[in-house]
Amino acid sequence: MHKIQVEDKEFEIFLDNDIINKRIRLMGIQLNVDYEDKCPLFVGVLNGSFLFMADLIKEVNIPCEITFMRVASYEGTSSSGQVKELIGLPTNIEGRDIIIVEDIVDTGLTLTHILKTIKEKNPASVKVASLLLKPAALKYDIDDLEYIGFEIPNEFVVGYGLDYNGLGRNLIDIYRATEA
Repeated sequence: MHKIQVEDKEFEIFLDNDIINKRIRLMGIQLNVDYEDKCPLFVGVLNGSFLFMADLIKEVNIPCEITFMRVASYEGTSSSGQVKELIGLPTNIEGRDIIIVEDIVDTGLTLTHILKTIKEKNPASVKVASLLLKPAALKYDIDDLEYIGFEIPNEFVVGYGLDYNGLGRNLIDIYRATEA
């Protein structure tokens, strides 16, 4: 089994790039169908969503716009329980169809905060596309979580935009931490 080292942690391959790309292709097809007569605004949540967002957008062939927002709640390998908004939405989204693009949803704290912030701006609709979901870690009900790439166990993962202390985002596959 292919293993890598990121700082003090060892990781093993979990989802390879081919599997990730096939799933994103299917998500893109679904988005094209669901938003056929609309012009949605994709809102990527930085930093983690940048690779997923780029690959997902390549599969979307309907008119759309793209923007980003950045929030922070992570320190090390676990959520700090605090959400700090760093960069807000740069555009007026009233009456728009919004698709929030996340790399991973685990506790749901960050996403709940983002949804509350966006819904206060009166969009026409809000849905979430997340590459990964950890159902066992969820602490909040998120009805708007419409497009999910993969449901994964509550394990720490890195790669394809996901980081460990800022490192590993550039890996094209997703790896999970091995037990020490």
